Parts: sequence; structure tokens; C-alpha cells
Amino acid sequence: MKNTLAIMAGAAVILLFSMLLLVVMPYLQVTASDPAEELERYSAAERRGRAIYISEGCVYCHSQQPRDGSFASADQARGWGRPSAPADYAYDQPHLLGTMRTGPDLLNIGARQPSADWHLAHLYNPRSVAPGSIMPPYRYLFEAVIAPGPNERVVNLPQGYGPGGGRAVVATDRALDLVAYLKALDRTYATDDIPRADEEGER
Repeated sequence: MKNTLAIMAGAAVILLFSMLLLVVMPYLQVTASDPAEELERYSAAERRGRAIYISEGCVYCHSQQPRDGSFASADQARGWGRPSAPADYAYDQPHLLGTMRTGPDLLNIGARQPSADWHLAHLYNPRSVAPGSIMPPYRYLFEAVIAPGPNERVVNLPQGYGPGGGRAVVATDRALDLVAYLKALDRTYATDDIPRADEEGER
């Protein structure tokens, strides 16, 4: 009986420590950081696009946390921007840091690819703008029509990547909202709030 109580007490202590380390401390670190003046709140379209980003599982293949150059992979050398800072996520609920990098980090994709036309073509057929990409197409976010309406957003695709039959590809509201969110991902402003791996090691 004493051994059972000791095991249960030990498990409770480990669980409590894990919660403090993995949940409470990161939360306090993020909430204690004031967002930069350049960081804007998401618009209604960008919030809808963020919900689509989550529902489509983009977070399973893309991270949103460029790492410090002291790590094995120098994200800055890849053009992914400066290391992320806690304040970069001030308006993100939930945070979409990600755990996999099947595709590139997207925290600064809005700065790297500011063109809505590029994003729309990429979503419809990734290979049309990124040869060799293994990203799946999201064609169900688009419609193929014979005669696009005056208010419809026609997607400009390279020859051979469209549906054929004289049809044009138009973006649905869901596609436009998702692109609005992707374009809003720009954390290239300057900040002094970047944690450094070497500093953490000294503590």
C-alpha cells in the first residue's frame, strides 16, 4: 500500500512539473510580452482564413517558428526570416507553432510571397509555381467555370495547369480568406525580444 501511494505521489509530481514546464511557463512568457507596434490584429477575412488553415491541417506539415541560427538548421539562411519571438504570437489563439516541416516554415510567408496570385495558383496546383512540390492540391477551394462573373477572382495559371475545356478557375471565398491569412503572416519587423539558444544554456 505504501509503495502504491509513493508511486501515485511521484506520478502526480511529475505531471505537475510537466504542466508547469510545458503549459504554464510558455503561457506566462507569451502573455508577458507586449506585441510590437507593427503587429496588427487579424482582420475578419484573415481570421476566417486562419480557421481554414487549421481545418485543412496545414499545421501538420508547416511550422510557424523560425529558429535561432545556433540550431543545426539555419532558418535565416533559407530566407525564412529572423527567429521568432514570444510577442509574435500575441494575437494567435491557438498558437500554430507546428511540429513538422514537411513544407517550409510559414511565419513570414506573407513577406516572402506577397502576391495573392501566387498563393491562389499554389493552392490550386502547387506544382504550377513550385516544381517538385509534394504539397497536395486544394482544388475544392476553387470552381471551374466557362464564363467568370465580373466580381469573381480568376486564378492565373501557367499553360497546361488549368482544367481545360475553355474553363477558367475562380477562387471561392474560402480560398480568398485563406490567402488573406497567409499574406498576413509577416513577422519581419525588428524586435529585441528574441530568445537565444546560447543565453538559455547559460541560465
